Amino acid sequence: MTPASPDRPALERAAVALGFAGLLPQMAAVALLLGDVPIATAAAFGYALLILSFLGGIWWGFAMHRRGDATQGRLALLAVVPNLVAFAILLAATVTGHVEWGLVATGSAILLTLPVDRMLVRRGDAPADWMRLRVPLSVGLGALTILAGALSA
Repeated sequence: MTPASPDRPALERAAVALGFAGLLPQMAAVALLLGDVPIATAAAFGYALLILSFLGGIWWGFAMHRRGDATQGRLALLAVVPNLVAFAILLAATVTGHVEWGLVATGSAILLTLPVDRMLVRRGDAPADWMRLRVPLSVGLGALTILAGALSA
C-alpha cells in the first residue's frame, strides 16, 4: 500500500463515519453498565475482544499486499499477535472469573496497537492519514473498555 497521493484519495468519509460508528456498541455497553444491566459486562468484553482480533485482521491484509517482499512473513506474524492476545485474555478472565480485569487488559491491548499502526504508516503499508482514524478509535475504544472494567468491578 502506498501513501495518499493526488491519484489516491485520503480516507473516505464513509470509512471515517463507519469507524466512529464502531464505538457505539462499547458506548452502549458502558451505558448499560451504568444502569446495572447484568449482560453489559459480557457484551463489553466480547466486543472489545472482537475488535482487538479485527485489528490483527487489518494488519494481515496489509501483510498480504507485500507479495514477494521479505517483510511479508514478519508482518503476517505480527498480525496474529492481537488474536493470540485476545484469546489469552479470554482464557485468563474465564479461568479466574475476573472479567473486569480482562476488560482492563483488553482495553490496554487496544491502546498498545497504536505503535504498530504508526510503524505501518511509516513503512508505507497503511495510508498516510491512517493515524487520523486509528488514534481516536483506539484511544476511544481502549478507554471505554477500561471504563467498562472499572464499572464491572
